Amino acid sequence: MDATADVEVQLEQGDVALTARDRTLLQAVAAHGSLNAAADALGRSYAHAQRRIVELEDAFGPLVDRSRGGSGGGGSELTDAAEQLLARFQRLQADFDGVATAEETVLRGTVVDRDGELATVETPPGTVRAIVDTEACPGDAVEVGIRADTVTLNAPSEAPESTGTSARNQFAGTVERIDEGTSIALVALAVDPTTTLSALVTDTSLDKLDITTGAELVASFKATATASVIPALDRSLSDESS
Repeated sequence: MDATADVEVQLEQGDVALTARDRTLLQAVAAHGSLNAAADALGRSYAHAQRRIVELEDAFGPLVDRSRGGSGGGGSELTDAAEQLLARFQRLQADFDGVATAEETVLRGTVVDRDGELATVETPPGTVRAIVDTEACPGDAVEVGIRADTVTLNAPSEAPESTGTSARNQFAGTVERIDEGTSIALVALAVDPTTTLSALVTDTSLDKLDITTGAELVASFKATATASVIPALDRSLSDESS
């Protein structure tokens, strides 16, 4: 995440990030009373699970209390620090979900080519590959919706080549506004004089990318992250341009 504002919910400490997969592992330890049973329940390798716990503890401190042998056998339980970490993660997830479901950029454009469910749509900021309505044909006016949580931000020097990534939709722009919450931020990137593209990032990514108003960034998103519909006739692009 040094060069990319990753929208996946995670908590970072140094170079280590606690992810949803790690949360599931810790919750399984709490539920099953041992790391071995937790790994079995999740269908994961015990060795890999143990190694991951060690990595997390090196960054976040003791997370699992382990007991060995005895009449009752060995077992594991989460530390208070682990419970607090999971609570922080849950709050971050709730904040993220609340904004992600509400924020969407809508680009209006015209279908110029189609291949099955995927179409090429010309929009004011540029060409977009998008999933289109089954009835959309070349020449039809459509609206392409892009959720803020599907947009990735990169520094211009670190932006991947569009031909070398599945996120082939890319727009360069300038940060127009940053709305910071308690743990996430909504970045409005001006990608043309009349269009801003919303991207949702964690506060950690905001700091790592040094995202500030006026910064130049590149936004990327996959075709599968889009949805589009045919606008009503009275909202067609031809009416607007006449």
